[in-house]
Amino acid sequence: MVKEGYTFGVPPLVLGGVGFLLHWYVAASVLVFLAAFVFSFFRDPERIIPAGPGTVVSPADGRVVVVTDEDNAGRVGQRVSIFLAIWNVHVNRSPAAGIITALEYRPGKFLAAMRERASLENEQNVFTLSTDAGEIVFKQIAGLIARRVVSWKKAGEQVARGERIGLVRFGSRVDIWLPREAEILVKVGENVKGGSSVLARWQAKPGGQKQSATSTAVMDENLTATGKRP
Repeated sequence: MVKEGYTFGVPPLVLGGVGFLLHWYVAASVLVFLAAFVFSFFRDPERIIPAGPGTVVSPADGRVVVVTDEDNAGRVGQRVSIFLAIWNVHVNRSPAAGIITALEYRPGKFLAAMRERASLENEQNVFTLSTDAGEIVFKQIAGLIARRVVSWKKAGEQVARGERIGLVRFGSRVDIWLPREAEILVKVGENVKGGSSVLARWQAKPGGQKQSATSTAVMDENLTATGKRP
């Protein structure tokens, strides 16, 4: 469980315990149920990260709601959007190994995350990730209930495929943009898991940027991600 779980879950649990001592059983039961929900929401299970060059994993748990062609900054590509229901794990992970070359926070609205307009109009963090094959762009997008997007990383940091990079609180959406050359392997309606479900294959081009020895080792091994949070 991420540390935010204790921040939001312990107070109602303590109040629920006090309520039982005072025989306020209905209120105490509601508070304990709320604490259990919060602890479940902030769970952070370990995941087995798929190995192999060119593997792009899902940045989030949830259901694929959009797979479409879309240009990004004048580049031809395709977008996959994943909707996170309130019962999904909300810890987000890096889709590939590389360096975060840009991280932009964009304030915005809090439309329902299922709506297509949420990708452009809602509050979001936009990550640009430089990999051995080229650039990937992915977004943490707030929703109607989710009111905060949290990044645990900064621009300039190197990340491994499947490494934990942040959290969106309470129901949300994650978008990932890939160039046209990438082979998308998921369809609308499929359920995916962050860090372990393969979204796409995208092979490095000859003469493309080289990875560090660390990131190469991570990509070539089938290990559980051990990304650290601040």
